Amino acid sequence: MNYQKRYAHVQKPVETCVVGSGGFGRSFLAQGLRVPLLNARIAVDTSTEIAVEALTSIGIDAVNIAVCTTEAEALAAWNQGKYLACTDLQIVLSLPFDLVAEATGHPEAGAKHCRLAIESGKHVALASKEVDSVIGPELARLAQLKGKIVTPVDGDQPALLIGLITWAQTLGFEILSAGKSSEYDFVFDSQCETISSNGLEINASGFANLWDTTQTVVPLSAIHARAQACAALPQRAVPDLCELLVVANSTGMQADIPALHAPILRAHEVPTFFALQAEGGIFNQTGVLDVFHCLRKPDELSFAGGVFVVIRCEHEESWGLLKGKGHILSTDGHRAMVYIPRHLLGLEAATSVLDAVALGESSGAQSPKPVLDLIARATKPLRAGSTLTMGGHHHLIDGTQAELMRAAPLSDNTPAPFYLIANRQLIRDIAPGQTICYGDVNIEADSVLLTLRRQQDAAFFG
Repeated sequence: MNYQKRYAHVQKPVETCVVGSGGFGRSFLAQGLRVPLLNARIAVDTSTEIAVEALTSIGIDAVNIAVCTTEAEALAAWNQGKYLACTDLQIVLSLPFDLVAEATGHPEAGAKHCRLAIESGKHVALASKEVDSVIGPELARLAQLKGKIVTPVDGDQPALLIGLITWAQTLGFEILSAGKSSEYDFVFDSQCETISSNGLEINASGFANLWDTTQTVVPLSAIHARAQACAALPQRAVPDLCELLVVANSTGMQADIPALHAPILRAHEVPTFFALQAEGGIFNQTGVLDVFHCLRKPDELSFAGGVFVVIRCEHEESWGLLKGKGHILSTDGHRAMVYIPRHLLGLEAATSVLDAVALGESSGAQSPKPVLDLIARATKPLRAGSTLTMGGHHHLIDGTQAELMRAAPLSDNTPAPFYLIANRQLIRDIAPGQTICYGDVNIEADSVLLTLRRQQDAAFFG
């Protein structure tokens, strides 16, 4: 695709507002200085100090930053061509910008920001997968009623994987499975006999015997042995499941099992093991989503949290030629992995922004539907009166593990969405192994997230 031709008709830069100046938000602000068709002059965060620091960190001089606490101050600063820092999105919504980039990662606040933006006639680039996992289809539906777009963003894995899946479908490939690598590689140091991942390091004595699955009598047994050998390292991450849910809602693809398989694989092994069990793989069915942990040595290239599809090799001569050019095929030659080894956060989000504003297109489905829900299962006793606090870089809830299930409307006795119950108080005891249901938590009546979820249930299940 010729991107310059795609956006050749855009006459002036798209004006944006970034809510949440963490890693994604700052990278988006930074790239806004470099993309000719994009301006990012508004930073909204929980404190003006954070918003100002985000702007100064990308090289904006403090004299060109206006701290705004009222709509009048915001309008004056905008007309003066300044950068704006504020703590309330509502202060700036009357300004003539085009799109809100929601990147807080906070379920309740993010839902409020999205609803405000849509009601004010703004497009939304939804980087907060926590929000998307609970009410993404409803936000897209509400935006369409206003003639606007809510889109996932290039730079995050969901939009990139949706793009790759739909590319493969357009070209007529049979997609057997699709997914992403986990955020953090498993790096095997054969000299020290250790494996490290995300700052953790474990002893891996004897792991060299599991390095080459082609040397084992039953290759699949080596995959199970790898998981056991790395039991001290996290092998399931809530963000991975959450992101694949967003993909499912746009593509209709499913998860094979609720917690995913998440095998530890070297990159070239993916098309061999992302296959049906009858073919020596791990899956019970085709057309499924999953994640793998990229196993590599310190001097080998990372998959970089990239995305992939595993497709059927239909024409032996063509795929023989492609294998000779370095494409990755399964050991039996029947499947191939096509992949994008990158996700660049806000640095490449501009394409989704331009698509939404200039073309009226989403980087996901134009009308996503609820296919999967992310739910929580207790891993320890949880007492009534305790709070399901969401915390950490990965927005986990202590004492729970995340799983995927078919989407269903809220009811007292059905598992509730993971990020709907986040930071809520339990009103019932939960035993280990029990899923947390909507009726188990106390959610305030004025919750925007709950209101929009109920609207989504009515629109798609009613």
